[in-house]
Amino acid sequence: MKLAVMQPYLFPYYGYFQLIHSVDKFVLYDDANYIKQGYINRNSINVDGAERNFIVPVIGASSNKKIKDLLFSDDVKKSLAMIRQSYSKAPNYNKIYPIVEETFKTPNRSIVTVCQNGIESVCNYLDIKTEIIKSSELSYNRELTAAGKLIDMSLILNCSHYINNIGGKKLYDKGLFIDHGVELSFLKSSCINYESNGVCFESNLSIIDVLMWLDSEKIKKYLKEYELV
Repeated sequence: MKLAVMQPYLFPYYGYFQLIHSVDKFVLYDDANYIKQGYINRNSINVDGAERNFIVPVIGASSNKKIKDLLFSDDVKKSLAMIRQSYSKAPNYNKIYPIVEETFKTPNRSIVTVCQNGIESVCNYLDIKTEIIKSSELSYNRELTAAGKLIDMSLILNCSHYINNIGGKKLYDKGLFIDHGVELSFLKSSCINYESNGVCFESNLSIIDVLMWLDSEKIKKYLKEYELV
């Protein structure tokens, strides 16, 4: 069984969904501290050929608070208007915009609930069957190091293979994981290049952009295009 752990993000980039697709169980790390100016409440889309952020304000945002304890504002009109105006002529607009709007307007304004709704909606659209779990619901040892927590979650969930995005290669030691009976791999995404509103973009934009411009079957094919190192 394979496991990955990531903080919840609002319609994260394509590689996030490759990571979910690559594992059997995926943990939303919701009892980590909130990171201000991070990508939990924002992401980039293509607006008139340039990258611009949509942002949903967080009430009382603080790096001293856990993600699970914070709420999104219900002020989403500006962000939704930006997305409508940017993608109204995209081929998949009528399929994807309702998913985005429903997520942004989730009645329960918990960051975790809103982000999880968006992530699971995309997974459903792309037929990703991975089980999604919240870290706050697990009885892991919260006093351990960052690597120790990931190992403990793996063991609790009976996963013998932990997969991290490639950014963690400088942070985590494969030997430490192996010492605890857990294999560690890093997912290296193959960038997908596609035309978005007349401009060629790579897959670092929000998944919204990819969904708007590429059909679901093509995206499903791209989900498998990565390397474990």
